[in-house]
Amino acid sequence: MIAPAIAQPASAPAAVRAVHSAAECRVWQRELGFARSVEMHDERAFVAHIHPGAVFDAGAVDAVRGRAAVAKSWSGLIDGKDVLLRWRPGIVDIGGDPDVALSRGPYVLEDKRADPATRFRVGLFQSVWVRDRVDGEWRVLFDGSGGPPKPVESAEAAQHYMAANAPADCIPD
Repeated sequence: MIAPAIAQPASAPAAVRAVHSAAECRVWQRELGFARSVEMHDERAFVAHIHPGAVFDAGAVDAVRGRAAVAKSWSGLIDGKDVLLRWRPGIVDIGGDPDVALSRGPYVLEDKRADPATRFRVGLFQSVWVRDRVDGEWRVLFDGSGGPPKPVESAEAAQHYMAANAPADCIPD
């Protein structure tokens, strides 16, 4: 789903199709649902994607711990009044433990209050998902970025970044 503020430019490269296992594609779809919860400003859906013991801004000194604290810290992003956040999975991997997955991909931040030169910023996120052994649902346990976001000059440049770094869909092998 493309948010109205960031339209797909005609010059964006065609995204590649990622080949994954069926389980990795389920995590892929879950990540897309998580992203949509923020795009649609749906706090309830956002919270449903978060593990009760989640750590966001993982690896940072001021990491946010616990589902309620994460929801509170993300409330401004979820309401979308000043800052819009969009992201997509670029790759999902499941290793030796079939209940743990890594998702990585691009994100775009649009700060409506910023001057035009820094309004759009892009970067990469990384999330660790775990499958609940009771209900079988995948939830985010750890979430963090791959470094500080970088400014881009326009909504079109931000969309180009997203398209270049996130495959169009997940294909089970």
